[in-house]
Amino acid sequence: MADSKNRATAAAILPLVGGASNITSVAHCMTRLRLGLADRALVDEDALKALPDVMGVVDDETYQIVLGPGKVARVTPEFETLVEEGKAAAPAAPEPHAVTADELAAQGAELRAARKAKNATPFKLFLRRIANIFVPLIPALIGCGIIAGINGLLINLHWLPGVTPALAAIASGFMALIAVFVGHNTAKEFGGTPILGGAVAAIIVYAGVANIEAFGQKLSPGQGGVLGALGAAVLATYIEKWCRKWVPEAVDVLVTPTLTVLVSGLVTIFGLMFVAGEISTGIGTAANWLLDNTGAFAGLVLGGLFLPLVMLGLHQALIPIHTTLIEQQGYTVLLPVLAMAGAGQVGCAIAVFKRLKHNKSIRTTIKSALPAGFLGVGEPLIYGVSLPLGRPFITACVGGAAGGAFVGFFSMIGDKVGSTAIGPSGWALFPLLDGNKGLGTTVAIYGAGLLVGYIVGFVATYFFGFSKQMLVDLNVDTREAAAGGSPEPLAPGEPAPSKVTASA
Repeated sequence: MADSKNRATAAAILPLVGGASNITSVAHCMTRLRLGLADRALVDEDALKALPDVMGVVDDETYQIVLGPGKVARVTPEFETLVEEGKAAAPAAPEPHAVTADELAAQGAELRAARKAKNATPFKLFLRRIANIFVPLIPALIGCGIIAGINGLLINLHWLPGVTPALAAIASGFMALIAVFVGHNTAKEFGGTPILGGAVAAIIVYAGVANIEAFGQKLSPGQGGVLGALGAAVLATYIEKWCRKWVPEAVDVLVTPTLTVLVSGLVTIFGLMFVAGEISTGIGTAANWLLDNTGAFAGLVLGGLFLPLVMLGLHQALIPIHTTLIEQQGYTVLLPVLAMAGAGQVGCAIAVFKRLKHNKSIRTTIKSALPAGFLGVGEPLIYGVSLPLGRPFITACVGGAAGGAFVGFFSMIGDKVGSTAIGPSGWALFPLLDGNKGLGTTVAIYGAGLLVGYIVGFVATYFFGFSKQMLVDLNVDTREAAAGGSPEPLAPGEPAPSKVTASA
């Protein structure tokens, strides 16, 4: 039954994005179906947003359809199957006709416009590659993180002593070998052979490196962590490509993998492990110093700017930092602070719901998106409510800044709050919380931070999120107005609305 429902969702989406012939690539992250489209003019965005399972859309380098965690992982395979079936059944392309100069000029103008719209800068493309390496690891990080949290609770309560060692092994096994998975994904992303990337990265976690000296120091297994694995796999990919170009085909199968692993392995052992280890240590030291010494201010800045970072795609740069902190300390102290941005967004949405009592379209959007917002899925509220309205997006950031400052303040006085995995946010982060004090203290600080974010986001939006003209323009029943009927009566003393309406 669930499979048929997911297939129905995929089948409903496909024609609205131009059909199978318009799809050039299919992928997904935690919440979004990411599509490469040949022609975005074929997308029926209004109809797409109206689908019950679609929480929102994002027109970026890829066309992204927000379906939510869990749902997207089930719909994507069904969508890929439908695309393959549609392309297989497509009729043969007609014979090409002679292209005129005017048509070429028009095509060139369209391509330039599309390229400008995408704004695919080298830095953003690099960050996208980093995300493609680490995002597939998130389900394992979440699963192992939750098991680690359960195990810690059992140990503190002195329950099931015969089971806790097994749970510790289950929770820690993935993190012990995460460098191998990073190396595999890195080589795949940069166009190399994934298994060679994994093989080179495996050197970093091999116990035998403890017998090797580099820069006058004994190496330690795991030194350099995910950053070392990333660098090693990138190097291996470029060496492999060089070998494929110059090594004769007759001996390629023997020489190329040997040279790739040998050269990149030696560079990793006698260079990258030490350098990446120093960088990783610096990241951990910097994160701890930042929150220990400027906790409230750092939290204010991080919580307040995270939503704009998400909008620009720059938040992807934080993924390897989170992973490095989890690898070093067992949790990342940055994620709970950044999660406060979602709390500000939720408070903002509730205030918009209260202020626009007669705009049924926006209120319907908020009612459907708010549960996901509480669970840390903010895209429907961002793209469906606060960002289109403008000022409420800023007041949502104010709420995130307040929540971040609250959590940062407690870190400054010695009560660190961290997350054992990345991906979840909001209420969904509670099972993954960890810190340097008891679990009760950690949960209380994080929960209170969310509450601060909700309240400040609500108050800032309620009192400062709308100008008088915005309230006049927006506080109207858009659906009745669109149907030609009379708007719903306003409360006594409220100004009569104009005919300007807002789209949810």
